[in-house]
Amino acid sequence: MSEPHSGRPPVRGAAKHPPEARGLLERMLEFLHPGPDSKSELIDTLADAEQRELIEPESRQMLEGVLRMAELSAGDAMVAAPRMDLLDIDAPYDELLGLVIDTGHSRFPVFEGSRDNIMGILLAKDLLKMQRAPELNLRALLRPPVFVPESKGLNELLRDFRSNRNHLAIVIDEFGNTAGLITIEDVLEEIVGEIEDEFDDKDGESGIYTLADGSQRIAGDATIAAVNGSFNLALPDNDFDTIGGLIAHEHGRVPRRGEVVQVGGLNFAVMLTRGGAVRWFKVTRAPEDETQA
Repeated sequence: MSEPHSGRPPVRGAAKHPPEARGLLERMLEFLHPGPDSKSELIDTLADAEQRELIEPESRQMLEGVLRMAELSAGDAMVAAPRMDLLDIDAPYDELLGLVIDTGHSRFPVFEGSRDNIMGILLAKDLLKMQRAPELNLRALLRPPVFVPESKGLNELLRDFRSNRNHLAIVIDEFGNTAGLITIEDVLEEIVGEIEDEFDDKDGESGIYTLADGSQRIAGDATIAAVNGSFNLALPDNDFDTIGGLIAHEHGRVPRRGEVVQVGGLNFAVMLTRGGAVRWFKVTRAPEDETQA
């Protein structure tokens, strides 16, 4: 018995391409329009997309930051131990308050005895509680520290920061010693670039900022002329245009984060590096005994 007629003619020739046919088509498209085979090719593709105005420059920079961050570890982005601002649990209250005000941080590692003995994290706002209630014990205000190895990937660290709601971690080396500290801001800056402080006093467009403690923060690409004008110096600018280039030449290589290079009677402490160059220096005048040595 024949099946009832639906009133519609049968569709012929509408069968899907067999898998092998689709595979051949895909291979032909990949041959004509090959995709990136490596991270560097993908970055080149993003740069090409920006040139063709398919994406904004800021979007390309952020995407590149995400790609590069996957290759970085906590040790690459941390603040080195010698440059950590720490609080001594046994210091008097006025001394602690002065350091908090001078540095302007919101969180501080607290040590007891030696700087390697980090016992907790103090929030600046919690310290103010002792002003109204002097009977409070500073130890009771401390929050447990989070320790991460230098090798911990930034991607994983960012996930931990978000899930645990921590904003700061102590970085330790393979021997368990304190290597530095890293904040969620340090990680995010690898993606979005330097996060400027709304209270920074910028000297025009020169890339020179005045910090709360009276020191200067200078961009690595600030011109030598701008630095000379700001500090009344006469650093040579015949061979180099930027202060970062001059510092790298004087040092023999690009200095790493936490290193200090003395040039022209100034100490240039590296605050942040990115892409093989120094992004920011913290600059102070070198003591006279250092400059005469």
